[in-house]
Amino acid sequence: MSLKILHVEDDLDIQEIAKLSLEALGGFTVHQCASGQSALDEVLEFNPDLFLLDVMMPEMSGDTLYTKLKVIPGLENTPAIFMTARAQSKNIAYLKELGALDVILKPFDAMLLPEQITTILAANS
Repeated sequence: MSLKILHVEDDLDIQEIAKLSLEALGGFTVHQCASGQSALDEVLEFNPDLFLLDVMMPEMSGDTLYTKLKVIPGLENTPAIFMTARAQSKNIAYLKELGALDVILKPFDAMLLPEQITTILAANS
């Protein structure tokens, strides 16, 4: 069974590139949402193994979304990886304090994205 990833990203171009990379190269099953609210509405239906969350989104930031996802029964231990263009160490440290496994910096390399996720998961298992 392939890993099920809930990818939340407001930029449709990034969504398309990530989905193609994660499914075609990584063999993952990907469900995408363009907003935090749609992720909250659809998460239980998809029941992901991993959250892949953009940090800067309108209406609800990725870190706010993650704190809401973590309190949903059955999802408390679902790991998260954040994606952000904010590479400052204090931002990365904050996301890790929230419970993120790691942070992937944007722009990301689509050819390496599945391998990055696999490596992060292996390092944290």
